[in-house]
Amino acid sequence: MNWYVAKLVFRVISGNGDHNAQFDEQLRLINADTEYQAFEKASNIGHANEDSFLNAQKQTVKWQFIDVAELNAIGTPTDGAELYYNIHETPDPELYIAWAHHKSALLGVKN
Repeated sequence: MNWYVAKLVFRVISGNGDHNAQFDEQLRLINADTEYQAFEKASNIGHANEDSFLNAQKQTVKWQFIDVAELNAIGTPTDGAELYYNIHETPDPELYIAWAHHKSALLGVKN
């Protein structure tokens, strides 16, 4: 068996959808013999996790599975193993660094 990281993309639609498009990107760990089987497993997980419910304003909110957008083989999971990476380019590096520090602070686990 091999390990893969799959990126599943869902569209989030609230009410009649009259809002900025929202997409939920999820990274899922998949164990499969082949890349094809990993893709099929990830796709099945995506379809199984489609959902709808009523929000506080009594609007229907739908999580609509779009597709498996990425599938990357990884080695045996070990402490510190890289699971995913994304290179981000920006014209304002200080703004990006501030954003990263802000996201880290929101985790609330630092002393």
